[in-house]
Amino acid sequence: MKLKLLFIVITTILLFNCANDSEDDLIDPTPIPAVVTYDADIKSIIDINCISCHSDPATSGASIPLTTYNQVKSAVENNNLIGRINGDGPGGIMPQGGPKLPQNTIDLIEKWQTDGLLKN
Repeated sequence: MKLKLLFIVITTILLFNCANDSEDDLIDPTPIPAVVTYDADIKSIIDINCISCHSDPATSGASIPLTTYNQVKSAVENNNLIGRINGDGPGGIMPQGGPKLPQNTIDLIEKWQTDGLLKN
């Protein structure tokens, strides 16, 4: 009897704790600014997601540092940074070992490139 009751309680807990996230829950509704700049929009993304490996000097197998505006700008222009974060560049998706960046974050970096890689 106790085993049957335990089974019912565990099953009930598991059934009611499952989530059904809709696609709307996975999309950040924050609008992209009219003009994207490194100081206002990109630096914080790089600091949060990239600096752990792309410090100066780079660690954990990273090939380049991304600690300054010029380094990040060069990575976008010459090292296919956007391709890497989209997962279609050579060497695998970035950040390595972590989840893919949210699409709105990737869109922001792409808009920064389109806007001319402005510093501030």
